[in-house]
Amino acid sequence: MNNSTSKSNPWAWVPSLYFAEGIPYLMVMAIAAIMYKKLGLDNDEIALYTSWLYLPWVIKPLWSPIVDIFRTKRWWIVVMEFVIGVTIAGVALTIRAPQFVQYTIAFFWIMAFSSATHDIAADGFYMIGLDTNQQSLFVGIRSTFYRISMIAGQGLTLILAGSLESSLSDEPLAWHYTMGVVAAVFILLFIYHALALPRVERTQTDSAPAASQFLVTFKEFFMKPGVWIAIIFMLLYRFPEALLTKIAPLFLIDKVEAGGLQLSTEAVGIAQGTVGVIGLTLGGILGGIAASRGGLKRWLWPMVWAITLPDIIYVLLSLLLPTNIIIISTAIFIEQFGYGFGFTAYMLFMLYFCQQGDNPRAQTSHYAICTGFMALSMMLPGMFAGYLQKWLGYPAFFILVIICCLLTVLVARIVKIDPSFGVKTKKQNN
Repeated sequence: MNNSTSKSNPWAWVPSLYFAEGIPYLMVMAIAAIMYKKLGLDNDEIALYTSWLYLPWVIKPLWSPIVDIFRTKRWWIVVMEFVIGVTIAGVALTIRAPQFVQYTIAFFWIMAFSSATHDIAADGFYMIGLDTNQQSLFVGIRSTFYRISMIAGQGLTLILAGSLESSLSDEPLAWHYTMGVVAAVFILLFIYHALALPRVERTQTDSAPAASQFLVTFKEFFMKPGVWIAIIFMLLYRFPEALLTKIAPLFLIDKVEAGGLQLSTEAVGIAQGTVGVIGLTLGGILGGIAASRGGLKRWLWPMVWAITLPDIIYVLLSLLLPTNIIIISTAIFIEQFGYGFGFTAYMLFMLYFCQQGDNPRAQTSHYAICTGFMALSMMLPGMFAGYLQKWLGYPAFFILVIICCLLTVLVARIVKIDPSFGVKTKKQNN
């Protein structure tokens, strides 16, 4: 196939592409757990089933070369968006079936693999479809619209589901309509991108060089100095947050007699899906600004305390069981702000580690491997979080999360970071 040089205004596709990237991830990672809770599943079942859905992002680096080798990234984006739209519709159509758990989990699995593949293709297409200057200009735009998709996917979706639950008094039917609306929106995104994405690639036909290079870069990753300490850091830095993230929304929804706050689906959409996401975003922005001025090493410990200490908020919520939505939303905002600020250190460390070594061309592939460990760090603790909560109850479980924060402190002490990393030079400031 001949290379096409068709160009289009980046504003016509960059915002919508990264909006589309966030929706299926949130469906799998956030909405699925809340939906299953409202449909009567126990916390241990929910945590186990939905944690397994992280697997596609864990092994994403292993099949990322396939996206480079076969067809074009534009083709992968369009096809994966079609599949994602169909699988969201599949959840909607089977949610009222007698064996809805098996059917919907199967569709969520396909959605998760398609979403992870879409991530690979979208990020690659961004670098191909834009020149260097445009990439720098739109890096903030893509991040902003991904955050907007978080509010739409987690906040507005739950508000819609909650409103339908109240009006219909039939939770399965309410979720049937909710997922149907999301499917329709995503199908529209698929149609739009099939028409709007520029054609800027040539179909790949020679797979041997790409496959061989992947094996080399994979080997180089595990030959890096300090690789095992880096892997331990990537697996354990967010260990307490991985436990908390899986159980927190279930705690917000659970009945008071079970130790929860018994919020409506709509209230969770406001408190966690909107206010919480705003806190997460602002924390991340402030963390990036801070790190750019003093470097990662200088800000590592403030970020460690930011991602750990606010977890005590959930201990207080589980003991006091407040009913005021403003108090609950404020508490979630503070915890998520701290998480956003502290998570900056994790992201910067992955960038720092990927830059170590003698092959700068392998940095992108090494970063993809790091994101696999990042997903694994959330998947493994989440798998048994539900069993722990069911055994301990909410207050004791959240106290356990606080104790696990010692792991974050420990790995922050053993990791080694160049003090100059992330610090602006005089030349950069001019």
